[in-house]
Amino acid sequence: MSRLSLFTAPFVLGFDNVEERIDRMAKSADGYPPYNIERISGENGAESYRIAIAVAGFASGELEIIVEDNQLVVRGKHVDQPGKEYLHRGIATRQFQRAFLLADGMQVGSAALKDGLLVIPVERPQVEKSVRRIDIQASE
Repeated sequence: MSRLSLFTAPFVLGFDNVEERIDRMAKSADGYPPYNIERISGENGAESYRIAIAVAGFASGELEIIVEDNQLVVRGKHVDQPGKEYLHRGIATRQFQRAFLLADGMQVGSAALKDGLLVIPVERPQVEKSVRRIDIQASE
């Protein structure tokens, strides 16, 4: 039995892979680590966002940020230091993967790790709208 969605409408063309990505991210949604997405008022009509992910206990070398195929993926893998003995361990440092689907044209800036937050700026520069006329060729 086929599944109906907005992306299967006959006037929406070329968005098949977007639906697949959304389904994949919905299935892998986990609450760890928590994050915020903030809209920042941009200059010159550009849209700007700031993603802040709570990564307390992770060093910058234990984090990886990859942008591939309109998807921003943040991974963290904590390396335990030998010789440490914990009496109580309440700070979660388990490995994680967090993915964000990016619209076409979005650009990811350089990330910063400060005070236990990994901050990633994302921007969509303003694109000039274009109109072009398509010629119709008569067939005989």
